[in-house]
Amino acid sequence: MLDKEFSFIKEHIQYLDKENLQVSKANIGWHLDHSLKVINNVFTTLKESKSEEYQQKFNGLRFLTFTLGFFPRGKARSPKRVLPPEVILKKDVENQLETAIKNLKAIDNINKNQFFTHPLFHQLNKKQTIKFLGLHTNHHLKIVKDILK
Repeated sequence: MLDKEFSFIKEHIQYLDKENLQVSKANIGWHLDHSLKVINNVFTTLKESKSEEYQQKFNGLRFLTFTLGFFPRGKARSPKRVLPPEVILKKDVENQLETAIKNLKAIDNINKNQFFTHPLFHQLNKKQTIKFLGLHTNHHLKIVKDILK
C-alpha cells in the first residue's frame, strides 16, 4: 500500500528546493514533507481511536471526492500540525518516509472500525482512511510532477 508513492518520494527527495510558482506557491520539499506528515499523523490518530466510537454516516463531499478519485487544487487548507517547517531538511523527510513505511505496514493490525476524523469528510474508518491517504498523497505527488515539468 502506497509502495509506488513511497518509491517516488524517495527518488525525489533530491529536489526538495525545486519550485515553480506557476504550479504551486510551495516547493517540492513542502509537498513531500506535508504528505508524509499527513500519513504519519493520520496513522497515529487511527491507531489511537476507539472502534466503538465510530459512527458510519453518509458524507456527500467524501462520496464525490472518493468516487472521482482526486482532490481539486487550491481548495483546502491544511491543519497546522501537518504543515512543514520553514526549513525542510533532507534527513527529516527521509526519517518521516521511514516512519510512514513502518506505519502503513502496521495498518493491518488496526480494527476495521478504528477511525480518523477529517475536517471535511468527517469520520473515516480504516478502509476509507487508506483510500484518503492514497488520494491525498497522489494529489501532492501530481503537483511535484508538474513542478518538475
